[in-house]
Amino acid sequence: MAAGSPVDATVAEVTAELAELEDPRARAVNEKHGDDHGVNLGKLRAVAKRLKTQQELAVRLWETDDTAARLLALLICRPKAFGRDALDRMLREARAPKVHDWLVNYVVKKSPHAEELRVAWSADPDPVVASAGWALTTERVGKKPETLDLPGLLDVIEAEMKDAPDRLQWAMNHCLAQIGIDHPGLRARAVGIGERLEVLKDYPTSPGCTSPYAPDWIAEMVRRQDAG
Repeated sequence: MAAGSPVDATVAEVTAELAELEDPRARAVNEKHGDDHGVNLGKLRAVAKRLKTQQELAVRLWETDDTAARLLALLICRPKAFGRDALDRMLREARAPKVHDWLVNYVVKKSPHAEELRVAWSADPDPVVASAGWALTTERVGKKPETLDLPGLLDVIEAEMKDAPDRLQWAMNHCLAQIGIDHPGLRARAVGIGERLEVLKDYPTSPGCTSPYAPDWIAEMVRRQDAG
């Protein structure tokens, strides 16, 4: 697109606004989680609400390679407007954890290419990419499990989760818990895998929050289901 076009001007205006929202305290908190930006997410969402859906602007904001701009892009884009290859490229570019999570949850899950990407990403040698595949699988475990090989997924989790890199391990653990929560016939096996592997058993959990340790997570969510 030619320089000086209306969208270029808007990109400049939006990035300037994001720069004004930069807060050193927010940056310090975000950087603890691997996210290199200092914009309060509530304020970011307020900007997105004002801008509404603007696909072309979203694409241009993504191209800035700025984390806050990319998060805003994911809030104002049209998920179904992205092709399969574009989503694959974006995921591989999305190294900040929050950008990665929002891309998967706010965009890819709403895309007609979600299932194809789930299969491809789950087998990818890059553990960060693979974690996105597992996140999409977890979504299907809860909402559309009919054609999934759930015992086969448990086999893979049992064999690979213990030694998986952090983000992939977290995604596989979520899938393990989801299987245990949503599928009573596999619950005992899921709990048993969690107890043997002890992944995230000692993860610090704030009072009132559910532990990510799969046996405790499964037990608490089932208790809530039964109580409801």
